[in-house]
Amino acid sequence: MEAEGYCKKTRLEEIIDFAHRCGYEKLGLAFCMGLKKEANILTKILKEHSFDVESVICKNGGVPKEFLGITKEHKVKQDCFEPMCNPIGQVFLLNKAGTDFNIILGLCVGHDSLFIKYSDAPVTVMAVKDRVLAHNPLGAIYLHDGYYKNKLKPEK
Repeated sequence: MEAEGYCKKTRLEEIIDFAHRCGYEKLGLAFCMGLKKEANILTKILKEHSFDVESVICKNGGVPKEFLGITKEHKVKQDCFEPMCNPIGQVFLLNKAGTDFNIILGLCVGHDSLFIKYSDAPVTVMAVKDRVLAHNPLGAIYLHDGYYKNKLKPEK
């Protein structure tokens, strides 16, 4: 995989090649609600490559944040219903569906860890969440000696 795709194939192309080479037929897609458009496009592309795709959104189950004692001051949208993310619910649904290989698209830090921990199938990451840097967290590394020089220093 590495030698064939090195500096020639995108991450998406490599995921498709890898899944085909491993004989995976049923792919799981766990995605963030904020990336539902991208998840739809990704699903279409994977289906065009003959994969059966099961997808599940982060807010599955619709459990209100208040269930865990989260107050409105700690919610993103304070004056309306806001379901919490449910990464364990995502992975349990994909485990139940019998996916061969799971793809994470933009799950929160920690949520991705829980998903990986409980997944019966191997997992890869298409993209990680970084709302500030357009889901490109390496931007902070590339700018570590410029714009982010002081932002990345520990607080004293």
